[in-house]
Amino acid sequence: MSEENQFEISRRNLFKVAGLGAGIALIPEMLQTSPTGAAVTNALWIPPKLSGSNFNLKLLKSTKQIAQGSVTKTYGYNGAGFWGPTLIMKKGDNVTLNVTNGLSEETTTHWHGMHLPAKMDGGPMQVISVGDTWSPHFKVMNNAATFWYHPHMHKTTQKQLALGAGGFIFVQDSKEAALALPRTYGVDDIPLALGSRTLSAVNQISTTAIYGDTMLANGVANAQATLPAQYVRLRILNMESERVLNLGMSDNRTFHVISTDGGLVRKPIPLKRLLMSPGERYEILVNLSNDKIGSVVALCAYNRGLAFGYGGSEPATTGDFGSLLNNANFDVLKIKITKPIAKGISSLPTKLTTNIFPVASQVTNTRTIAITDNGPGTPFTFDGKSYSMDYINQHVKLGATEAWTVTNDRVFGHSFHIHDVQFKITSRSTGAVPAHENGWKDTFSILPNEKVTFIAKFDDYASSKWPFMYHCHMANHEDGGLMGQFLVEQ
Repeated sequence: MSEENQFEISRRNLFKVAGLGAGIALIPEMLQTSPTGAAVTNALWIPPKLSGSNFNLKLLKSTKQIAQGSVTKTYGYNGAGFWGPTLIMKKGDNVTLNVTNGLSEETTTHWHGMHLPAKMDGGPMQVISVGDTWSPHFKVMNNAATFWYHPHMHKTTQKQLALGAGGFIFVQDSKEAALALPRTYGVDDIPLALGSRTLSAVNQISTTAIYGDTMLANGVANAQATLPAQYVRLRILNMESERVLNLGMSDNRTFHVISTDGGLVRKPIPLKRLLMSPGERYEILVNLSNDKIGSVVALCAYNRGLAFGYGGSEPATTGDFGSLLNNANFDVLKIKITKPIAKGISSLPTKLTTNIFPVASQVTNTRTIAITDNGPGTPFTFDGKSYSMDYINQHVKLGATEAWTVTNDRVFGHSFHIHDVQFKITSRSTGAVPAHENGWKDTFSILPNEKVTFIAKFDDYASSKWPFMYHCHMANHEDGGLMGQFLVEQ
């Protein structure tokens, strides 16, 4: 049975099929404060920083004590038990990244969101053999924002991500540096990679589970960060395989989005809920200045009652599409308040930047990309074509400004990501583009029966040999073939 049909059954008939009746509605409340059942919090791990123009990364097998009992076998860069160091880059610098594969299987490392030559992109074409080192180099042309790196090995991306392979990239520039924003790394400027994992009875990570039962923040279960009573900056990445996260604070306070995938927004955007699909990044400011020292507040996922088609909205707690976190509200990070730091940020900037986005009058070409499948029991595809390294789905002219419309008439939602470019979302068929999406993006959620149009300019880099990718960032869909290639050509 296809994932679509299975999902439809789970949404419409699961209560009856499972024999659970209306009692399953109690599960979200039972999970609200402690999805894993553990009462003890663990200190949020802050990845070490690497900065400069020459970066050395080695992906290795590792272990981490995620839960009581047996240690968990994991992957990590540079000896980390899960995840890897944060790479600090400056716009305009020429950087080299030396990536060594210390695993017993092939891998790649992709620089998600970065604008760079396709040969240096780290997609499925740039395979790093066991024991080899790959050394891409490029000029950092992105604006200040939060990016990330992760494996992109075809058919094993989900496995390697699930085991912990990944890390943040912070790009800095002079415009962002001139703003009064929190930027003391690990103190009031916090990298936060959120993703659930399913652990076996002996604490081993399932590399095929679509949804996890244990929420991890930077690889830590039941994580708690101690943060100062002032404005703090959370750089959030949804690193789930398929689950969307509808984030908000436990006391329903307003927070402010200051940056999307590719850079600062014009001015802080007030929100109480922020819906994030896999692969998306947002930077938010949270005002803790009025909180009592020693008190605790939480960043939560308000996932109960999400619309049909969002990953994780299924009510199943077991089975292929089941999870203890499905259709539930749960904590993703507890925050304990400590005293302010010297020169901490106590006010909200009124303006952040001026973005000049491509507009419809500049469009030189349009194209439509359809999410499809080839019938019941088959994986999702683009335009009826499963991914092949030998097939170029799209040809783009260097310097072109294009409008792409992605259509999804399937029963399940997806997370669309394109390499090389940052784009501007111009329309959603289901309503107005939300305020927090009015910034530079490289990833977005698309629901069933929805069309999303974005405009991007394909400049600077061309190749007749090396393609860029576009794909669903739900890793199981990507591995299953929901991925295409495009060449940017002279």
